[in-house]
Amino acid sequence: MAATIEGQDKVLATAQRIVQSLGNSSNTDDMLLILSAFDNRLSTLSSFVNPDDRTSFAADPRFEAAERIILNCPDSPSEISDDYYNAVDEIIQLTEELKLNPAEAGDDLMDRAENALQLAMSRLEDEFRHVLIQNTVPFDPDRLHRSSISSISSSAAAVAIAATEFFNNDDVSLEDVSSGRYSSRGRGVSFGGDDMSLELIHPEAVIDLRVIADRMIQSGYEKECCQVYYSVRRDVLDECMVILGVEKLSIEEVQRIEWRALDDKMKKWVQAVKVVVRGLLSSEKRLCKQIFAGSDLIKEVCFLEASKGCVMQLLNFGEAVAIGKRSAEKLFRILDMYDALAGVLPDLQALFMDEDGGDMVCSEAKGVLDWLGEAAIGTFVEFENAVQGEASRKPIQNGEIHPLARYVMNYVKLLVDYSDTLNSLLGNEKVESRSPERQSNENSEVESMSLIAKRLLALLTSLESNIEDKSRMYEDNAMQYIFLMNNILYIVQKVKDSDLRNLLGDNWIRKRRGLVRQHATQYLRASWTKVLFCLKDEGIGGSSSNPSKVALKERFKNFNACFEEIYRIQSAWKVPDPQLREELRISISEKVLPAYRSFVGRFGSHLESGRNAGKYVKYTPDDLENYLLDLFEGTPLILHHMKRKGT
Repeated sequence: MAATIEGQDKVLATAQRIVQSLGNSSNTDDMLLILSAFDNRLSTLSSFVNPDDRTSFAADPRFEAAERIILNCPDSPSEISDDYYNAVDEIIQLTEELKLNPAEAGDDLMDRAENALQLAMSRLEDEFRHVLIQNTVPFDPDRLHRSSISSISSSAAAVAIAATEFFNNDDVSLEDVSSGRYSSRGRGVSFGGDDMSLELIHPEAVIDLRVIADRMIQSGYEKECCQVYYSVRRDVLDECMVILGVEKLSIEEVQRIEWRALDDKMKKWVQAVKVVVRGLLSSEKRLCKQIFAGSDLIKEVCFLEASKGCVMQLLNFGEAVAIGKRSAEKLFRILDMYDALAGVLPDLQALFMDEDGGDMVCSEAKGVLDWLGEAAIGTFVEFENAVQGEASRKPIQNGEIHPLARYVMNYVKLLVDYSDTLNSLLGNEKVESRSPERQSNENSEVESMSLIAKRLLALLTSLESNIEDKSRMYEDNAMQYIFLMNNILYIVQKVKDSDLRNLLGDNWIRKRRGLVRQHATQYLRASWTKVLFCLKDEGIGGSSSNPSKVALKERFKNFNACFEEIYRIQSAWKVPDPQLREELRISISEKVLPAYRSFVGRFGSHLESGRNAGKYVKYTPDDLENYLLDLFEGTPLILHHMKRKGT
């Protein structure tokens, strides 16, 4: 199609020259030369013209030879010979000489020289386009250095999605994460390293392109040369964007994309920004310098017109994400986008700031970077509000770690990897101060923290308050403390085993461990006081040597009932941390077993001689010790009517 239009343009140009020639006093030779430019077969007719009819200006052998070579060159793309370039140089020189001495030249000679020059430039324009297209090196991202998969960002995407689904759906379960439901969405392969130099054109073709460009610029056809260059290169860069997975999408289209698809596009955008700026555009600018070395202005125009389209395409997507709906799952990707754009902004400025109109590209990039920063902080605030306001009223049946604690701690743990970025953004933004109320008596310690540390401290304070509120949903006071111990210890361990420890400090960890011990004491009091009361001497009548058998039977009966009830209930409770589980069992044993062993030792013999003695003294101390090992395993068990483990 393009070739047909091009052919039509040539026909029109030739016809115009014929009309112009008919209006002048040119001879037949002039007409034949014009026709030969349209069809090379007509060039042989010039040999039949009477030499005596030629005007004197045609007697210059240099011009005659150069003109003949230009007129006889075929239109189809082929390698242009040195003779053709020499002929073009002769015509250029002659044209310049004629312009310097217009009085001596005459209109006929000037028209003839300009016609030859126009034909030569049209041919060179075609050749310039042909060499550009045929020698373009296919873009292959695999040629670039690849870094390893970022497992942190993979986890970040999973945790963020899980957290958001928790906030939006009370029925989301912990198994969704542990079974790997979210594990497949990661950053993928990212392109690392700063050396991303690419060959966009075969090196041997660059010389030919420069030779053609020099002659077109010298002849005043720089506009045509530039248009060919940036139209071809713009298409090439567009194709590179497609290969990188970056689509041309409007802001409205981006905002309609569902999250999982958008997450993939954001991930590809992060990869593409560095490749485009440090790889494609840097190489494109170097190519422009090589081809258009003779003109700084043309070099700048060609680079800007060829490359600004793909840059604006990237920036438009970034803007669409930045102004879109804020939700917790987007935060890590937005921070990745912010870091990627911030990282290449100096490179982008170096590429465009010296270009006429390039400051607009740099200004747009800086604006999108600012919007992404605002979106990141706004999304972080949304997450803070979600944690503070999460009000699910569905208690965890076995007192285990609440999904809110799991999701928030995994989310916060990964946020630490963006501490530098968040500190910078928080310092630039006027956001509401969220100083943790619980730390009001430690202002000096809090004041010394970084901005992100203060915000994370406040966030964890909100989480702790929320967990405390949720503990009150349990009617059993003992289970409230088990729930609190599980969750506080989980929070502490996540802080201790990550870079959160450096932000919050060891003092924060010590205080929470103290809180766990406090809840353990409260659990023992709430759960085992009634059992221990059954093992007291008071109220059994008489003395230890002559107690009331009726009272003893009632005491042993009550103890058995209390212990069996606790065993049935608390074997179903779950303490996932093995160390805490063992410590609780030891604490129970230290309180219950000595008291039981002493009580049985003092009073057990008084019932042995009676009927159904085993009905009352059902368990030995060793039995109880073994049964205590079944507590907090998450599997409900029943002791009623069971035989002793020792028998």
